[in-house]
This record gives sequence, C-alpha cells and structure tokens, in this order.
Amino acid sequence: MKHYFTRLQDMMAAHWDKPALCNYKGESFTFGELATKIARFHLVFEAVGIKKGDRIALCARNSARWGVSFLAINTYEAVVVPILSDFLPESVNALVDHSESKVLFTDTDLWKKLDIEKMPMVRTVVSVTDFTVLYAADDEVRTALASLPELFAARYPDGFSIKDVDYPVGNDKELAIINYTSGTTSAPKGVMLRYECLTSNVEFGQDHIPSSPEDSIVSMLPMAHMYGMMFEFLYPLCGGSTVYYLGKTPTPALLLGAMKDVQPYLLITVPLVMEKIFRSSVQPVLKKPVMKAMVSIPGVNRIIFNKIRGKLMAAFGGRVRMIIMGGAALNPEVEKWFTRIGLPFTVGYGMTEAAPLLAYSPCDRFVPRSCGKAVDREEVRIDSEDPQNVVGEIQARGTNIMSGYYKNEEATRAAFTEDGWMNTGDLGVIDADGNIFIRGRSKNMILSSNGQNIYPEEVEAVINSQPYVVETVVVDRASKLVALVYLDRDKLKNDGLEGEQLDLRMSEMMKAVNRDLPSYSKITRIETVDSPFEKTPKMSIKRFMYR
Repeated sequence: MKHYFTRLQDMMAAHWDKPALCNYKGESFTFGELATKIARFHLVFEAVGIKKGDRIALCARNSARWGVSFLAINTYEAVVVPILSDFLPESVNALVDHSESKVLFTDTDLWKKLDIEKMPMVRTVVSVTDFTVLYAADDEVRTALASLPELFAARYPDGFSIKDVDYPVGNDKELAIINYTSGTTSAPKGVMLRYECLTSNVEFGQDHIPSSPEDSIVSMLPMAHMYGMMFEFLYPLCGGSTVYYLGKTPTPALLLGAMKDVQPYLLITVPLVMEKIFRSSVQPVLKKPVMKAMVSIPGVNRIIFNKIRGKLMAAFGGRVRMIIMGGAALNPEVEKWFTRIGLPFTVGYGMTEAAPLLAYSPCDRFVPRSCGKAVDREEVRIDSEDPQNVVGEIQARGTNIMSGYYKNEEATRAAFTEDGWMNTGDLGVIDADGNIFIRGRSKNMILSSNGQNIYPEEVEAVINSQPYVVETVVVDRASKLVALVYLDRDKLKNDGLEGEQLDLRMSEMMKAVNRDLPSYSKITRIETVDSPFEKTPKMSIKRFMYR
C-alpha cells in the first residue's frame, strides 16, 4: 500500500496552486496553502512541547480549517482525537480529559461552553474559526506562540515550497486516531485506529472509485465521524480532488444549490436522505394514475425511467458517477424503484472500528438488499453453522480493523473472538458469491415467546413502505410488538386525514402491514410520535431511547 501521506504529498507537488479545501461560498486553501499551514502548526506543536504520540483533540464544526487542523496533527504524528461538536459540553470536557489531550482545537463559540478546569492536561486551545490562540496554560506557551513568525522564517529562510514537504512514513502500525463512538462520560469507547487503517481505506477508494484533480466533492457528513472523514475528505483529497464543506446540516435548498455549483463526481450520503428525495420528488410522480399505467408498459416505462433519472442526476449537479449510501439499510421499496429507474447507487457497510469500510460493491455489481462484499485487505465471516442460510453475527479481521478501545480493556476483550476476529454486533448471512446481507443488530433482536428471532429492522422496512410513514421503531412490550411511527403530518393534513379519519387510516395500515409479515412478527399496535426519532451522527435511530 502507498501510505496516504505519500499520496497527499504527491498531490501537493503536482497541484500546488489548485484548490484543495474550500468552504462553500467561503474561504479556500490551495494544496500549497494547506502544506504551508501544516508546516506552521508543526512549529507550534514543537514550541509547546508536543511529542510524537501525544493526543490532540479536535472538536469543531465542518470547515476547510477543520481539514487543515486534522492534517497538521496527523502528519506531525500526534494522535488526532476527533470529537463531534454536537456532543454536550460536559461530554466534550470528559472526552478531552479521558484521551489525555494536550492541545484542543475548537470553534470560538464552542470554547465559551467548555470548562478548562475539567481538561487539566490541555496546555493550549486553538480556534478553528480563525486559528487564533484561545487559551495558553503558561507564559512559556504564550511566548512560544508569539514568536511563531520568527520561528517560521528561521526554519525556512528561502520561503516554504514543496521541497520542504516531507511527511513521515513507516508508521503504519502506530496509533493515528482515537475516535469516540458516543458522547458518554462513563467508560467511553475510544476506537484506536492505526495509520494503516486510514491508508487501507484511502487505497481502496482510489483503486475502486478513483478521483482526480478534475473532480470535486460536497462534504455534508460530520468530519468527526469516520464515514465523512474518510470518504468526503481524506480519500478524495489524496486523489487531488477539491473538497467543498457545507459547514452545517444542509437544508434541501442549500444542498441542491451546492450540488449545482460544485458538480460533485460522487455523492456520499445516508439512506434517509435518498429516501426523502424519493418520497418528495419521485414517488408523487409514479403514483399518478396515468403514470401507473405507463410504467407497466415495456419500452414506454424505460423512457419514463430515463427521464426521471436524468432529472435526479441533473439535480445532483450532472457529474455524479456513483451514489454511495451507508450507515443504515435502504428501504426495500425505495431500493426497488431506484433499481428500475437505473440510478447509479450502491449500499456499503462499515463501522468506526473499521475506519470505516467492511463491505462494498460498485453499482453495476450491487446485489439488491445486500451491502456488498468484503473490501480489500479484509475478511468477513458469519458466526453460524450455515452462514448462507442461518443468521449469525458478522465478524471481521484485516488491515482496517481497530487495535481496540482506548483505556477500556474490558470492552476490547469483548470486541474480539479468541481467534482474533472482531465482533461487529450485526447479524446477517453471506451468499455463495460473498455478498453480505444484514438482518439487524444483535442487541436489537427480539426473541418471541415461541423462540423465533425477530429482527425489528425487517418489520420496520415493511411499515416504512406504507403511505404517510416517515420512519418507524418497533419495540417489544410484554412480548408484543408495538410500532412507534412518525408520520408526515403535513401530507396527512393536506389529504384531510385527521381525528377519526387518521385512526381509521392507522387501523388499515396495521392490517396491510401484518398481511406482509410472518405470523410470529406481526405487530399488535401502532403508536404515533410527534417528532422525528433522535439519531446518531450517521443517522441511525437511537433505539435505546424508545424501549
């Protein structure tokens, strides 16, 4: 494998004056400016006494400066501790302290909510907003930081250029990142990822979905989460592509505007976003009586599907070569229609502990309802006596897999089998060709009174296909399945379904759903909820809140 630092350095040399990291409709940094700022931060780290292997926390909103900060830390061979800016301040305090971070990069406004007394090892706090110093523990640190211009001029008397860029390699097995999977303050799980974990994911991306300096990508996923960090930042950048940050959770108007302007080559997203696009833009067209008749006519339906696909692809900027979804299962009905329309999509599988890729197949070889095949330098097996037919836990091993959880030996021991395979916590089967089919999370599985295994995700997929349903959580209450459903209230109101009419509609829905379910997984009641379900950064529902 070519170290991802080497790929990055090659891109800097070849495209010094080309934009690398940009805020959409805001500031931008060329590859040369990126390299220069990285070098300046290396001097800062030296000045404040940071050594190789020391921890540096990064808790800020997505931006070009977030990317600069990450690479400055990582290429210095300090350990990056990315923390989601959406975590509660007390959680951020606790994770910075737990990681033993000596420097903190954060947004100016977020800093006001934090308590330095609860982060006693932090010597310096740097603003990601403008790279000013927000806090210095002592005069020695302040003096060192104040003398940075002189230090930089002395280190590079002839000016800084590509010949001065020399990032370290040979550190593949060393710790590069501690990525916390939640904001909990008790026994937090900090995933320890080596440089080779990052390199392997970058290598896979460039081998199978090569990007180039002519390409651009829109970054909308959280950079502190491995999915966004790897595939909307490190991988495209190492191909010389330009990354555009939206900087905040995008409204549909902002996202479509950015797509039109940036014209990305790749769309990285979660199923929920694509399902919303389908239900708001595609489904209403397909449900028109005339359209229903026309899509049943061979030849005519292909003309219609081509037109729908063309409009969708144009809305995405017109240059998207592939749409990759991950983080959750795609609704089967939506998947069926996307396949018929001919949308170039695929659904992958990963987790933080794999930095993040475990499985993937390109859109032309994607098998419906699957999540692809094991990626390069990775093996996947099913802990089952009959992996093709009997559901078992999905287990993995290989270059991508974490070293363990930071300062949490108990969780690390539980994560691995005696023969060295990592337990994913997901349940599934694998076909003869190696395609992986996820059935659900092991901790979500419900055991019925007659011993049947019920995977709530499969029941929810049936319910989510019903009209007016936005999302669902199926729970076990006194050995009975209850569906908690969030409905499209605006559409219900527009269609005159309120009060008794709504109750009647829910009764009809339950009958329709149960007709499509086996006897052991039929639901006994539907309860509506007033707001969307709380979600994790990768848009998975926080099920523990709805037991």
